[in-house]
Amino acid sequence: MLLQSTPAADGFRMPGEHEPHSRIWLAWPVRSDNWRDNAGPAQAAFAAFITELVKYTPVGVAVCEAGRESAGRLLPAEVKQVVVKYNDAWMRDMGPTFVVNDKGEKRAISWQFNAWGGEVDGLYPDWQDDDKVAAVIAVHEQADYYQAPFVLEGGSIHCDGDGTLYTTAECLLHASRNPQLSREHIEANLQKYLGISKVIWLPQGLYDDETNGHVDNILHVVRPGEVMLTVCADDSDPQYAISQAALERLAAETDARGRQIKVYPLPLPGPLYMSADESAGLVPDQHIPRVAGERLGASYANFLISNQTVFWPRLDEKTDAQAEAVLQQAFPDYRLVGLPARDIVLGGGNLHCISQQVPG
Repeated sequence: MLLQSTPAADGFRMPGEHEPHSRIWLAWPVRSDNWRDNAGPAQAAFAAFITELVKYTPVGVAVCEAGRESAGRLLPAEVKQVVVKYNDAWMRDMGPTFVVNDKGEKRAISWQFNAWGGEVDGLYPDWQDDDKVAAVIAVHEQADYYQAPFVLEGGSIHCDGDGTLYTTAECLLHASRNPQLSREHIEANLQKYLGISKVIWLPQGLYDDETNGHVDNILHVVRPGEVMLTVCADDSDPQYAISQAALERLAAETDARGRQIKVYPLPLPGPLYMSADESAGLVPDQHIPRVAGERLGASYANFLISNQTVFWPRLDEKTDAQAEAVLQQAFPDYRLVGLPARDIVLGGGNLHCISQQVPG
């Protein structure tokens, strides 16, 4: 049922990703202009992720008509598959954000979705089906939902579940999202819909990220008062200054409860670039340019926490072990599951971008 109030007014908040989950939702990739070789390699990568994920958390997968055969063939039998119309497979951004109250009840939020920029710089021209997905998933979760009156993607926010939200000014203040809203208006909306009391604004996200700098590609909340941040050791790389500015901002802030913020530095993989063979496997499209030599938005921060398990992307043999060591330091009591993820990052995101958790 569509609700007319707001989550905060009803006593609901967005929990941290480290809190328990009852399900993870994904959508099955099929677009041949974004996923090479008719999405075959991406489907294999999604299936490998889901096969590991379902060992620890129930999984639901939205499948469009064009993907029913491949999903049925590649996904484990225990995965819940539902036929849904959508434009591409980024469940974090088009799917619902769930909120909970002190009684353990859950509700969903459907944000307005415009394909990361709408008419200004959106990545594809038709996003009408994507914009309806959140309400559809809410029905499958038997959850009432709110329709937010502004544009937001799930990957542009991280909440610690204890009053603090992390985001980037690059994304939420971008002209392609809500140009009619000031920073103060956006903060007020985040408070109304997510039950938070403080927003920490990083200046920018990952260098050349086509989402206009989603926070989940540079930072990840570990637990209240602790975050992981992508850093760059090469001061000639554009990411170096971006990460240094983020470190300075985090050092100057306290969270909603007055804690100093502990930062675990994650290495930057690569930089990684799309190969000629990978580019040649795509159907050309003017809205999603994928060309040989394009720098990929690769980041170890784009991992998923679910039920005491961290699913993280293996991206570069030179830095994977270092990233794993930092993750183990931050999550000493968690299982770590590393997954080859190049064929996901080739599409513009990673494990966090393609998944959306339901509190449990």
